[in-house]
Amino acid sequence: MSPAALSKKKGLKSSLSPAALSKKKGLKSSKGPPKKKQKGDLFTEKRPKKADISDDSDGSDEEVKELVNFDGDEEGSDSGSDLLSGDDDPLADDFLQGSDDEEEISGSDSGAGSDGSDSDSDDSDIERKSRALDERRAREEKDAEEELQTNIAEESDEFRLPTEEELEIEANRPPDLQNLQRRIQEIIRVLSNFKDLRQEGAKRKDYIEQLKLDLSSYYGYNDFLMGVLIEMFPVNELKELIEAFEKPRPICLRTNTLKTRRRDLAEVLLKRGVNLDPLSKWSKVGLVVYDSQVPIGATPEYMAGLYMLQSASSFLPVMALAPQEKERIVDMAAAPGGKTTYVAALMKNTGIIYANEMKEPRLKSLTANLNRMGVSNTIVCNYDGRELPKVLGVNSVDRVLLDAPCSGTGVISKDESVKTSKSLEDIERSAQLQKQLILNAIDMVDANSKSGGYIVYSTCSMMIAENEAVIDYALKKRNVKLVPSGLDFGRPGFTRFREHRFHPSLDKTRRFYPHVNNMDGFFVAKLKKVSNALPTVAAAEAAESIEQAPVSGEKDAVESVEEAPVSGEKDVVGERVGPSKEDSNKKNNAGLKKQAHKNGNGVSEPAADKRKERKFPFRKEVPRKAEIIKAREEKRQALRGTKRKAGGSK
Repeated sequence: MSPAALSKKKGLKSSLSPAALSKKKGLKSSKGPPKKKQKGDLFTEKRPKKADISDDSDGSDEEVKELVNFDGDEEGSDSGSDLLSGDDDPLADDFLQGSDDEEEISGSDSGAGSDGSDSDSDDSDIERKSRALDERRAREEKDAEEELQTNIAEESDEFRLPTEEELEIEANRPPDLQNLQRRIQEIIRVLSNFKDLRQEGAKRKDYIEQLKLDLSSYYGYNDFLMGVLIEMFPVNELKELIEAFEKPRPICLRTNTLKTRRRDLAEVLLKRGVNLDPLSKWSKVGLVVYDSQVPIGATPEYMAGLYMLQSASSFLPVMALAPQEKERIVDMAAAPGGKTTYVAALMKNTGIIYANEMKEPRLKSLTANLNRMGVSNTIVCNYDGRELPKVLGVNSVDRVLLDAPCSGTGVISKDESVKTSKSLEDIERSAQLQKQLILNAIDMVDANSKSGGYIVYSTCSMMIAENEAVIDYALKKRNVKLVPSGLDFGRPGFTRFREHRFHPSLDKTRRFYPHVNNMDGFFVAKLKKVSNALPTVAAAEAAESIEQAPVSGEKDAVESVEEAPVSGEKDVVGERVGPSKEDSNKKNNAGLKKQAHKNGNGVSEPAADKRKERKFPFRKEVPRKAEIIKAREEKRQALRGTKRKAGGSK
């Protein structure tokens, strides 16, 4: 039998329904043995494939006839049961057999055609589906283009500021955050290309004021702090900075090199389920923690003092200080001890560290961390930092670390209350305290130290009044100079800000921002003491040209000059070193006489007085303070005299 005939047989067999199959079985049982034998012969006799192919056409025709007769008998039994009620009728069988032959022939003809029609129909279905997909894609693109054109038509490219009426309506309603965010983005876009995108008749100041209001409302800042940040940063960078303040900074660890190495510590913590990596290339002891299955501040390693939980920005002042072994170092604001223990580790527990903390409740955490970390070269003291020169002595130490108390505007991610709690008065108060502290820090350092003579000043503040203005003030009041901090990253400090001009060397200071360095906002400056002598006339001349940050006015300048040690004044304790007031006056008079002699005509007294007033704008306040000091000294001497007389009489 040919393959085509076999496929036709299978097609005929598969076309039978279950009901027809059951009827076939009934018909088989009613027929005689020869019929069963014929069926058995048909299905049991198998011939090799080659034999089937080599058979002549007569043999194949006989097999086809037998198959047709068998199928015809089965189908005939079905139809015959309906017509003759189960009686065998040879005529009916012949009739049905003939009809089966016709169906087979027609089926064979239509079978070949159906194969082709099926393939054609499959191709047509694929084409139809592909065409439908193309049409749907084109329809979607058309709809998107129409929607875009509609949006462009509804919102023109020219952004318009809200009117006063709209602002009043917004003020009486809960803040619409989506509208605020959209308006912030639009204002930033306009300010980035103000010449082409600005609204007709609108000024840059109007956009800045609206941006300030929207940012304050959206992020929860007060007007003062937002106004200062807008003045310091471009609008694009300002938004990045504010968004960075909304996210927490990474958790960092500092390895205690007095007890272990960073590699060994990392291996132990990884076994405890802590996911960590080295902090950065600039630190050899830092680790950054991504997540932990155990409390990172309560592991046995932490209790044993193998590491310290410390922010990455707190590494920077100690790295800038670069302490050496066997030195005398002062940490003026030491609690809770992160920087002090780092200094002790770098010194390998040699030398002496004076860890000072003014607030007594914080001494507990300081001493606990020192003991836990195995520090043995530190003396803890509880003094006001402004009194330390009297306690430790002037020109008595090699290096001083002053991490000054500040407004905390660089650590908003840790304390969000800073957004609304800080005001102009707070910044002024902090700046005034910082100026006093840095002068006393400089006084403690010995300029003749073989290995030291350095002062590192740092804050976690973003304010220029607490950073560059304080350093500029110290440069004018003491014989110090700025030196590179040794930190090769971070942005240089401001040398000019709005109408203020600072010393050009302030570009050696370093600023760190959360949106740039992924750490808290920080400021670091390193000073080198040039001479132990105090400036004399230069200090008064510098007072005339001193440039304060925006938060400082004339009142602050007067107070700072009054509180700063004045050359020629004698301190209450008698430790102030410098020429007396009479000597300075004699020098000034001698200089005037020489100048008059050179001119030949001489200088009139009124002109000399005017010159004095021009050079010393605070001349009137200085004698007043000298008189007060003199009166106090006379009173003390009188009291001492009375005590001596009383003791002698006894």
